Amino acid sequence: MDSQPSCVVVTGFGPFRQHLVNSSWEAVKELSKLGLNSDVKVELRILQLPVDYREVKQRVTRIWEDLQPQLAVHIGMDASAKAIVLEQCAKNRGYRDADIRGFRPARGECLPDGPEVIASEVSMKAVSKRVAVEGVEVTFSRDAGRYVCDYTYYLSLHHGNGCAVLIHVPPLSRWLPARLLGKALQVIIQATLKELRKPDLKTWFAENSTAAIPAQGNQLGDCFGEN
Repeated sequence: MDSQPSCVVVTGFGPFRQHLVNSSWEAVKELSKLGLNSDVKVELRILQLPVDYREVKQRVTRIWEDLQPQLAVHIGMDASAKAIVLEQCAKNRGYRDADIRGFRPARGECLPDGPEVIASEVSMKAVSKRVAVEGVEVTFSRDAGRYVCDYTYYLSLHHGNGCAVLIHVPPLSRWLPARLLGKALQVIIQATLKELRKPDLKTWFAENSTAAIPAQGNQLGDCFGEN
């Protein structure tokens, strides 16, 4: 068992609203061509998720039960973004926008009685400072938007004990093609894996007052601090 390569699952989303081509899935497909190119033997698994709350809930549960990845990386599209945005945490409530099937979660929440906020075990702020991709700006955020991306992130953080991240990418354009987004994801995920493996990660959380809370915590940290 120990000799098998560890697994990283990367997901993108299918079409929604007027977006017949979702840049998140196009970027993930390009990443699959490139591979992770990690210094540690890691198997890359990719999966498309529908913009569907109920289907996402089932598939995220299966990812963690069946594949048991060391990290789940969820890629979503932000139609208004000009940069790649690394999201630190996910919120439990406020999901009022309907998905592609017209469904809204009951009471607008992910998990009844779940923590208000769950933060990734990875410092996405540190990752954003570490990476540099020519032609693409990479920024950091604590508000993932309360739609299916944020919903997915919350459930994945819950099932994966914080070993998940969410990355928002802009729509495809002439100056930001899928190939460039795929390369950017490769660089970001490499940096994320290095950050996740830091032996002093718990110490880092404890010593940095501006850090978001670990996933197992029950405090709000500062995830509400920026919108």
